[in-house]
Amino acid sequence: MNYSQHIVNCPNCGGHASRHFLDAESLVRTQCPHCDYLMITCSKSGNVVEAYAPGLMAIAGR
Repeated sequence: MNYSQHIVNCPNCGGHASRHFLDAESLVRTQCPHCDYLMITCSKSGNVVEAYAPGLMAIAGR
């Protein structure tokens, strides 16, 4: 299984987050321990598989 990890800025709070590239599952997981942000996307299509960002409100229909 190929796996790599990078430190990136969290898109929610700006703190240090980790981005994990999981080649076997074709997933990219970005998570922040400071604000509990989580985004899992498909590395092939870019589709969001799972997301959680406390403090951000979802606006439907826009």
